[in-house]
Amino acid sequence: MGSYLAALLYVVCAVAAAALALLVAFQERLVYVPVLPGLSKSYPITPSRLRLPYEDIWLHAADGVRLHAWFIKIIPDCSGPTILFFQENAGNIAHRLEFIRIMLQRLKCNAFMLSYRGYGASDGEPSQNGIIMDAQAALDHLFLRNDIDTSKIVVFGRSLGGAVGSALAKNNPDKVSALILENTFTSILDMAGVMLPILKWFIGGCLSKGPKVLNFLVRSPWSTIDIISQVKQPILFLSGLQDEMVPPSHMQMLYAKAAENSSQCLFVDFPGGMHMDTWLSGGDRYWRNIQLFLDRFVLRATEIEGERISGSKVHDD
Repeated sequence: MGSYLAALLYVVCAVAAAALALLVAFQERLVYVPVLPGLSKSYPITPSRLRLPYEDIWLHAADGVRLHAWFIKIIPDCSGPTILFFQENAGNIAHRLEFIRIMLQRLKCNAFMLSYRGYGASDGEPSQNGIIMDAQAALDHLFLRNDIDTSKIVVFGRSLGGAVGSALAKNNPDKVSALILENTFTSILDMAGVMLPILKWFIGGCLSKGPKVLNFLVRSPWSTIDIISQVKQPILFLSGLQDEMVPPSHMQMLYAKAAENSSQCLFVDFPGGMHMDTWLSGGDRYWRNIQLFLDRFVLRATEIEGERISGSKVHDD
């Protein structure tokens, strides 16, 4: 009996070790999925298919990686906000074009869609540090343009894109006017146990009890919960309560953490919203809440700042 248990323990340990080795070796393939099963890496459509005028933009990140993006304007002289959109972890920016098309119509804005490194037509391989550099390159490009109002740049991130956007907003308090997060996770450390329950015994973040011994092996922790309290800009949280991938409690925790240090945080939930379709199931209420947020914290704030500057000039004269 003792030899049987010893053999069983050996097999269990061997399987666990093999699983851990695979996790360490291929973790990026779990976090980043540039190509959906059965599809190609290339864009299935471009904005022109939806009759959206656009520019192909080519950028270089700080480490030299060549990146691709689309800049879309539906009104040539549009002076409204420019939304820098960061997508989820799977697929490419072409799969988000229908959402962007409606967003442009409803919010009367510009849109900048970045392909992370390794995604779409961008070069390189995805990583946390690399994608943070990609996001910075996109923002820096927008600040070089003379056809937009750079005081109205809003970062919008869904899921992984929310982690990307939070890091960018924190690093650029004077360039990003506001942040919108939709169905974003607290951290990949917490998501590890959601995707593979056995991992919660070894890997975990703020939802864990006590430190986890294998956290150091995670190369892309994307700990948004640690970043969100350092974001100084207004933040809108959009949460689908039927999210089947990221537990809605993650968004609630992010909001609570941000609200500890800011009164400019708004939380809106959508009872029927799932991970990818909250914008659809939310209907008019979804877009109305985004517009109210922009009116309050971006458009009106810009007007007030303009009035203040104008007033000070009169006073100086």
